[in-house]
Amino acid sequence: MKRIMLFLSLLIINYSFSIASVRYVSHSGSNTPPYLTWETAADSIMSAINISSFGDTIYVANGVYEEQVVMIPGLSLIGAGMDSCVVDTRIFATTTSYRAVLINNNCLLKGFQILVANNTEIGGGIGGAGDSCLITQNRITKAKYGIYAGGSPYIYNNIVDHISSGIYTFNSNSIVRKNTIYTDPNSQSAVIAAIRIEGFDFSYHPLIDSNYIETERVGIDKSYGTRPTISNNKILLTGVGGQGILLGGPSDTARVLNNEIYAIRGMYGIYPPGVQYLYLINNYFTGNFDDQQNLDYVITLGSDHTAINNVVTNAERGILVVGTQNLKFKFNNIWNNDINYSGFTPDSTNTSINPMVINPDSTNAGPDFHLQAFSPLIDRGDPNILDKDSSRSDIGLYGGPYGEIYRYIDLPPRTPVNFIAILDTEYIKLSWNRNTETDFSNYNLYRDTMQGFPTDSSTLVASIKDTFYIQTIPPGIANFFFRVTAVDYQGNESEPSEERHIEIVSVKERPKVFTSYQLYQNFPNPFNPSTKIGYRLKERGYVKLYVYDIKGELVQTLFNQYQNAGYYEVDFNSEVRGQRSEVTKLSSGIYIYQLMVKNDNDIPVFSDIKKMILLK
Repeated sequence: MKRIMLFLSLLIINYSFSIASVRYVSHSGSNTPPYLTWETAADSIMSAINISSFGDTIYVANGVYEEQVVMIPGLSLIGAGMDSCVVDTRIFATTTSYRAVLINNNCLLKGFQILVANNTEIGGGIGGAGDSCLITQNRITKAKYGIYAGGSPYIYNNIVDHISSGIYTFNSNSIVRKNTIYTDPNSQSAVIAAIRIEGFDFSYHPLIDSNYIETERVGIDKSYGTRPTISNNKILLTGVGGQGILLGGPSDTARVLNNEIYAIRGMYGIYPPGVQYLYLINNYFTGNFDDQQNLDYVITLGSDHTAINNVVTNAERGILVVGTQNLKFKFNNIWNNDINYSGFTPDSTNTSINPMVINPDSTNAGPDFHLQAFSPLIDRGDPNILDKDSSRSDIGLYGGPYGEIYRYIDLPPRTPVNFIAILDTEYIKLSWNRNTETDFSNYNLYRDTMQGFPTDSSTLVASIKDTFYIQTIPPGIANFFFRVTAVDYQGNESEPSEERHIEIVSVKERPKVFTSYQLYQNFPNPFNPSTKIGYRLKERGYVKLYVYDIKGELVQTLFNQYQNAGYYEVDFNSEVRGQRSEVTKLSSGIYIYQLMVKNDNDIPVFSDIKKMILLK
């Protein structure tokens, strides 16, 4: 923050001590120099720049300006807004070195959409060495480079999309803050990264802070030189080769603080092979990190590295340690990964527990990694690091001095999932997945004979801690409907589960006679590596049970033959064996299973599909 305020102060001083003119550019003006009114406005941006001097301001009206813009030192160039004021250089951009706008020292560039090229293999949006300049509220689209910056610019609150390299700092003390960057998923460039950092030596200290990034390749790529601080960025990985932060080298120091790296599909969270002294503090890594070769881990650490207060959850492989000399690994929470650690045994300051965040799910108005009121990570971080409210640091994204002060919300437990009801000869067996919240108390089981019944004291059957319940079948009951909730120690109760219906037949006929077909939700779900799929047949028929991937391609035929009426379960394993006994390991994601039934006359009588989630 001190660097930002100093920069703005110098910018204001530079402007204040100049004799400035205000000029205008508009396609509706008379194009009469010196362009001092809207009525006499220039018809091109460069016409106004060519007669301007240090300290001048140029306002540009709505419209499309097909020209390259070359700024002079000390110029403020202000467009009418990125949605309506367009610099279009597509007819000029034919080489990689071309730049649509060339910035200069002590400049302000604001309020433009810069449409650079016809593809993401050539050209750049904004380039030049701009000391003490501000680049803000612009949108740069379709180019190899979005913003190529030397010097010490402040690059703030821009949108960069359909770009191979979003913001590229070279030999620069840039402040790159609160920008939104989308790399081009169709780019064929050798290097695809939202933010790239390079320098000839370690005298450069760029700050990469609070940016939002979506990429199929690399979020932040530091190749050589510099001592960057990378803080408070949100990186969403969307491709199988997705890499959150790549720290190449050689470089002596990098500080990576309070970053959120979420993988819908990705390879690793941070890989720092070229950094001797890495400080990895209060970051949050989660999601589908899977390189399909079982090689990469979410975090790779080595000698002289420091990792404190970080969270890694729900990934395939968590932490890989390749060197332990002077390694400091303290107060991290590594939880619910297929492999939490490799090459390393953590000490007792580290935990493996449900972090209890507000919302870990990206598909349901999330994610939100703020901690709930009774999270076990509150005040459990390094006691030598303080939160912004001066209390002991929290483990996770919003702890430490780069985190936030916020109110911890007391939420109910998660709704129990995979609630299954199975009718047996003399009883009904109910089961569901176990909750993992640290403040979890018990489950409430509700039952009624009417569909859509209320979950209140009138229908409460039992309060239990187990994840199963055996319901004996009383005489004279034709139908039972069940729902289950989770309750915490504060008395908060979750939303009820899906309703399960059991239609009861006589003891003499049970279990051979069933009055309906049913395809059940697999259990467990999410699963890894295997799950059970249950279904019920009303009568004898030819049964086909298929599993497809999200693209609709067949993964496996689980069953394909006649069966009598009854309840059946089939196992599905994510390690699929082919016809030649070769094993294919399925990647994490959503899969579809379909049940199809034909009667003895080869007439279809039932078909249903459901989704299941493989989460490694």
